Amino acid sequence: MFFRARQFEIRFPRPAIVMGIVNVTPDSFSDGGKTPSTHAAVKHALKLVAEGAEILDIGGESTRPGAKPVSEKEELRRVIPVLEKLAAKISSRPAKFTKQILLSIDTMKPAVARAALAAGASIVNDVGANRQDPAMWQVVAEFHAGYICMHAGGGGIGLLPMSLHAPTESKNSVREVREFFSERLKKMKASGLTPEQIIFDPGIGFGKTLEQNLQLLAHLKNFAKLKRPLLLGVSRKSFIEKISGAKLNERLPASLACATLAIDLGTHLVRTHDVAETVQALRMAEAILGRKPNVD
Repeated sequence: MFFRARQFEIRFPRPAIVMGIVNVTPDSFSDGGKTPSTHAAVKHALKLVAEGAEILDIGGESTRPGAKPVSEKEELRRVIPVLEKLAAKISSRPAKFTKQILLSIDTMKPAVARAALAAGASIVNDVGANRQDPAMWQVVAEFHAGYICMHAGGGGIGLLPMSLHAPTESKNSVREVREFFSERLKKMKASGLTPEQIIFDPGIGFGKTLEQNLQLLAHLKNFAKLKRPLLLGVSRKSFIEKISGAKLNERLPASLACATLAIDLGTHLVRTHDVAETVQALRMAEAILGRKPNVD
């Protein structure tokens, strides 16, 4: 199985890829306001690369519950300078980076995706993949970019942050998400994407109850039949507090537990705020799993 994003190609199986989160926002749930300037965001992104991130996911609009929508103009103002500077630094100093580094734009807006791809991004991370309008997929197809298709609970009706958290009454979240991915795959292919451009994300924490989140995490292997890479984003999410009582900045241990269990269940990429710790945990888990005996 392989994944293509513009000039990049990633073949699996291989060690799990860590995607580092770079939020250029004042109101993201975990790190809002920490990297508000272009300089701060670029510096933080390069730190994540040094810690082992192979993909940098740059976002200019918070999708936390209760977040206010951001205008297209404002989102562009936040993310494009960061992408341009990162693209220049990565391409001009290749010797510093021992692995290929891909830039991802975390957006629901086709116009922002287009500008970001023109500025050097290779992947569109679309939490609004529930969309019916094919404009985003057509942009991705035009640039031959990679595309992360995320499931949002309740169908995620609409493309506003609050709509992504609409609750769902599904009793079988695994079946619902698998069927959603299959249906999206058909729509995306009709819009010009190839399966090799697509990564699936079950959308942990997006409009799902605690039980639904746990059900998805326990049954990630069910998505292997789609034959596409699977991305998991659980970093510091609020469902962790419902189990352990851990406050926002105390959720790293639980985030790592989810990530390491997920790779044993077939996950290929992990999106995280805490890159160094996640890389270390995943490499240790992979070293152990590589020594599992084959028992009939």
